[in-house]
Amino acid sequence: MCRLFETIGVVKKINLLNIQFENGLSFYEIPLFRGAVIHQLKERALNHLFHNHIQNGFRYRYPLIQYKVIGRKAALLCINEGTEQIHAYFNNTNHLLHIGKRIDSYKVGTIDIHQFTMQVWDKWFEYSLINWLALNSENHKKYNLLTSDIEKESFLEKILQANILSFAKGIEWSIDKLVKVKISSIDKTIPVRYKTQRRLAFNIKFKTNVFLPNFIGLGKGVSIGYGTVKMVRKNNME
Repeated sequence: MCRLFETIGVVKKINLLNIQFENGLSFYEIPLFRGAVIHQLKERALNHLFHNHIQNGFRYRYPLIQYKVIGRKAALLCINEGTEQIHAYFNNTNHLLHIGKRIDSYKVGTIDIHQFTMQVWDKWFEYSLINWLALNSENHKKYNLLTSDIEKESFLEKILQANILSFAKGIEWSIDKLVKVKISSIDKTIPVRYKTQRRLAFNIKFKTNVFLPNFIGLGKGVSIGYGTVKMVRKNNME
């Protein structure tokens, strides 16, 4: 007899550190927040995890230090090696950050440390996904040619599946089972400007058979707060 909710496939343990500051921050100020943190460390041997750049160009890998707004407050989400490298910022005695025209002293409000076991399950988890940059230039053109909501959802589901696999690769988790994704609703579509180009950001709810920790990013721009995941409470699930 099969056990209900049996886990399947390869598992992977990850460490996750969520640092929330007392300082308020808007979503569109996140790039300024990121730049200010990097600027504070410019005189040090700055680890590439803070900015995803290497000597010869850009480091194309899932960001292990992500800059976010959580509960309208500035926050840092650190994964695996990022949880160790973040000490370089806190070892700096100067925590005055220039956010646009403001100069604020950034004080830590809360720190949450967790270890998660990443797995593919035989049950569904439901999540919200906020400001998800799903479409690159090529996919944006393809998306606009689709005429029905069913076609659009199916198109986005394939991209979201790829985003989850990209996250798994970034944390060195080898998934050997089928990742299932089903978009429950597209709640909002927001035109944004990302890297000088116009993009669509989606607020959606979706189901997947992959456990995902709260506040990780999926899609493009995750280092500056795009595509933030949060689990929907079980009493809201079907």
